[in-house]
Amino acid sequence: MQTTSAVLVANFKHWGIHHIFGIPGKAVSPILFEILHHDLEFVLSKHEAAAGFEATGYALMNQKIGVAVGTSGPGGTNLITAAGQAKASNLPLLIITGHPSMKDTGKAMGQDSSVFGADLVDMFRSVTKFSARVERGDMLQPFLQHALEKAMSGVKGPVHLSIPFDILLEQIEPFQLDLPLSYEMISPLTNEVIDRLNLAKRPLLFLGKGVHSSKAYDEVQHLAEHWNIPVITTPGGKGVFPSNHMLSLGAFGLGGTDEATAYFQENVDLLLVIGSRLSDMSIAGLSEGMYPEHIIHLDYDPTFIGKSIPVPTTPVLGDIKGNLKVILKDIPKTDSSAFLAPIELIPLQDNNPGERISAVQVLRAMRYALPEDAIIFGDDGSHSFYGIKYFDIYSPGTFFFDDIFGAMGNGIGYSIGAKLAAPEETIVCLVGDGCMFMHGTELSTAYNYNSPVLFIVLNNGRLDMVEKGMQKMIGSSIGGVYETPLNVTKFAESMGLEAFTCYNSTELTDSIKEALHKIEVTNKPIVIEVLVDENEIPPTMGRQ
Repeated sequence: MQTTSAVLVANFKHWGIHHIFGIPGKAVSPILFEILHHDLEFVLSKHEAAAGFEATGYALMNQKIGVAVGTSGPGGTNLITAAGQAKASNLPLLIITGHPSMKDTGKAMGQDSSVFGADLVDMFRSVTKFSARVERGDMLQPFLQHALEKAMSGVKGPVHLSIPFDILLEQIEPFQLDLPLSYEMISPLTNEVIDRLNLAKRPLLFLGKGVHSSKAYDEVQHLAEHWNIPVITTPGGKGVFPSNHMLSLGAFGLGGTDEATAYFQENVDLLLVIGSRLSDMSIAGLSEGMYPEHIIHLDYDPTFIGKSIPVPTTPVLGDIKGNLKVILKDIPKTDSSAFLAPIELIPLQDNNPGERISAVQVLRAMRYALPEDAIIFGDDGSHSFYGIKYFDIYSPGTFFFDDIFGAMGNGIGYSIGAKLAAPEETIVCLVGDGCMFMHGTELSTAYNYNSPVLFIVLNNGRLDMVEKGMQKMIGSSIGGVYETPLNVTKFAESMGLEAFTCYNSTELTDSIKEALHKIEVTNKPIVIEVLVDENEIPPTMGRQ
């Protein structure tokens, strides 16, 4: 016999997980004590939401699952935001929260997580695929197995188990669960896709972040090349298709390009949507006169198919990569190299002395200085929409951004967890000063646990996307400008990190190259603060 907490932690180890993220508390302390007896590292985050973000980024890069732990009451409520973000990102996350002992349920207790207090099980239900309380030790195995199956099947996502303190200490028969295999669901309508593509006169591919989730990068490229279909991406689909591909028109929606809009305006007869909900951020700027004649929509989740663009729609449900493989099984391979244009970087422009640098130039300088395979995590804000429009992608799967839930600070946590899961990768966090105000203390987590992320912070002293949006709507803004702006460099240095402040493109490219070299030597994160133009209009003004 072993304690419930010992069995739980042994399963974490069995799954090939090396890091558990969270903040201690009495209700979850038995789990933490068991981590000491296994070859696992407990990563002390500075906020439970950030712990959930870090565990989610870890899951993205290790292709398994992430685990975040928080105590009862407020520890759990803080993790709710991380659950919502993981659900929007379609990533498997196991959240374990504590609860005072079951035997005391119904009594007045501090940080109560039952129906008599903050009922965490109920609170998590709308932002997870499964949420339950383990009320006896022998319930752990079936509940944990069900949670894993929910997290890793179909549309992947977060799950939550609340385990009371006395149940964690209960003696149970040990068990070992394997991570479940995800079985591909194939649509019966794949032949219709082929027929419609063969007949289409002016088709268009619209790629969302579901392509990231399914890792269908090669398949969408093969599809586009065989039928010679131009490609646009949603904001969340940024990074799924090379920017220097001859069929790439760039992004549409917020952060979209003129080329993408122009193609939409000239009678698209077939729009092939792959892995997108077609949210208001993705179809910003799409007027009724630009609607396609027909849509084929590939996705695992039917919830939003046919809801955003009211034209005849063929749903192709199931695994995106699996369905594309079926569609392409008799299609000869294409020579992708013939479709890739030579990389030509746009010359950088330095700002005039005394003027702040344009955010556009920041993103172009980043492309100059970063390796082609550097993986960018864009946090929520106008800085990432500049990236969507101006940062070119040469290797698919190297830019991640969520255009659905949009929790500020998520990119900070995602990048830290991602680097711990894949230390061999160059990981960069593109972030703004607003997100740094929210979860910037996670720089300490990155430093203390040797997660050497390069943080590039665009600082203009305001919540830029919100402030400029209010200016557009009502001619003024409220609550969008910081009375005392964040000094990012001093903030980072206070937590032990080395930091640079840059004022122009030359300084930025030099600092990025120097930082990447130092990261290899020290294995510590570095922060680069860039003071950007406060009055520049971001590419986010198309949202209604």
